[in-house]
Amino acid sequence: MPVALKAQTTKVLQLSIKDDIDPGMNRYIGLGLEAAENGNYDLVVIEMDTYGGLVTDAKDIVEKLLNFEKPVYVFINKDAASAGALISIACDSIYMAAGASIGAATVVMGQGEAAPDKYQSYMRSTMRSTAEEKGRDPAIAEAMVDERIEIEGITKAGEVITFTTSEAIKHGFCEGEVESIEDLLAKAGVKEYELDEFSIGAIEKVIAYFLNPVLSGVLIMIIIGGIWFELQSPGVGFPLLASLTAAVLYFIPYYLTGLAANWELILFFIGLVLIGIELVVIPGFGVLGITGAVLTVSSLVLVMLANDFFDFTYVPWEKIFIASTTTIGGMVGSVLLLFLGGVQLANTSFFQRVALSNVEKSSDGFTAKFRDISVLGLTGKAHTVLRPSGRVIIDNEVYDAYTRGEYILKDDEIVVISEEGTTLLVKKTATDA
Repeated sequence: MPVALKAQTTKVLQLSIKDDIDPGMNRYIGLGLEAAENGNYDLVVIEMDTYGGLVTDAKDIVEKLLNFEKPVYVFINKDAASAGALISIACDSIYMAAGASIGAATVVMGQGEAAPDKYQSYMRSTMRSTAEEKGRDPAIAEAMVDERIEIEGITKAGEVITFTTSEAIKHGFCEGEVESIEDLLAKAGVKEYELDEFSIGAIEKVIAYFLNPVLSGVLIMIIIGGIWFELQSPGVGFPLLASLTAAVLYFIPYYLTGLAANWELILFFIGLVLIGIELVVIPGFGVLGITGAVLTVSSLVLVMLANDFFDFTYVPWEKIFIASTTTIGGMVGSVLLLFLGGVQLANTSFFQRVALSNVEKSSDGFTAKFRDISVLGLTGKAHTVLRPSGRVIIDNEVYDAYTRGEYILKDDEIVVISEEGTTLLVKKTATDA
């Protein structure tokens, strides 16, 4: 119902809900209410036009509205369906445009079918308690969810309530029909006012930019490609740095908007640890490596979806499809980047400077030598695993050796391609390469 306002100039902040109710919208409303509080606004007006969205985020928004100390009005410019109806009822006053509607709050699953009764029961309870809090008929609010409820003169069994503007006014779910927010303020008795429209700051715009699926795919490509390149060329450094930077840019926006949960981030890092153990500690690529890869890829997909610990009840199939294809596209892109761009990258002057790949040749004045007999060109076997350093055995003598990033298993045939001070630079023989 209308709330009495101050006689002096009233500061009004306008918010907008014109998209699905999701973690991003949840964060937007929270930021808007925070800005209204910090800016000493006297009134908040929400312009509403939505078909609904996630019940969990709608419930969070409702709690924010109920805890907000200043009055909040809602202007339903066209639709306030499902979660939008719940949020509207949580406001102090509801105004609707001609031809607008409010109701149809039955909970549906990601594929569009009605959710099981336990979810409907939760929504019924929430609608009822919110209506009671704002002095509206709780039975009508509950009947917006449950088609089994029959209210004489209003609805019959088998139909959920969806009010037109005139019906909402008649039954106490709308204070009046208006054409605009200015019209709303006039009918609410706000004569002298200063109206500001809330807009997100530069940081929030950057966060929204990084939530773009295309950019997410590019970041995934850098994450996976950087990790793989660093494993193949240990000590280079900048591929790993690029991967970590991309991971930060990928996860933080989803975390701040409420999509990425702590357990999803933990999955990602556990996956990386398992992959590292498989590659560094245990030769080959077995159970740990496969498990790590599955956890890592799964976490990249899950952070994009508003699931409740693998509960995808409210997640539409199209969002699952977008998240999956984005991740797969990033993985394919990283493979192409490694195969097509790896050679060119290794030959660039920047890589040569960073990787310190220059060889100190005797022709350039480097003459250190610690063996009486040269073993250059001789073959032998890996005495230990080389990843990339280890030991080799040549003519029953054991030598320290390393490779140019190549992974060599114990007993693999090797050939000496350079003598580097006290160590040998080796590679697999042609038969084992």
